[in-house]
Amino acid sequence: MSILSPAFWLFGYLLGSLPFALWVTRLVKGVDVREGGSGHVTTTNTIRQAGWVPDLLVFVLDVTKGLLPVYFAHLAGLPGWSVALTGALAVTGHCWPLFAQFRGGMGLATMGGAILALSPLGFLLVAATLILLVLALRHRARGSLLTGLAAPLVLWLFNLRGTEMWVALATGLVVAVRFTIDWNRKYPKL
Repeated sequence: MSILSPAFWLFGYLLGSLPFALWVTRLVKGVDVREGGSGHVTTTNTIRQAGWVPDLLVFVLDVTKGLLPVYFAHLAGLPGWSVALTGALAVTGHCWPLFAQFRGGMGLATMGGAILALSPLGFLLVAATLILLVLALRHRARGSLLTGLAAPLVLWLFNLRGTEMWVALATGLVVAVRFTIDWNRKYPKL
């Protein structure tokens, strides 16, 4: 294990813990994003509370929360398992943020950023998997949970079997666990 690994793990969790949807929605509309919609600190709930422009900003920031720690951990030469743990902790920070009383988002954008840091193709494949599963199941939470579980398999099938696959596995497990709370959630028709 690299002596730097714990510093990157902590960096991942703390960066993931920055609740951008909460802050942006409060700044733009003066409301707590957790008080409406799904009650989660997510880009989707930002659309509901503040509109598309703030949502786009939150999406970019949430992707960046996964991208930066994984990119720098990989750049520092950490072993693949440590890079994957860094990504998983960034997603964990997003889902259970230290800076928002552990009431956070669902982790998809942050997971996407972690994969994007290592493989733009991997990011596109996982995004396509998410879209296909949500459309096929007609249920966002179930499609998202299954995407978290399927992401490493999809990357493996497309011969992306390096650190990006392990990052997809580690971050996907966190996303899958997080989405279990919305398994029976009722959504408007797609």
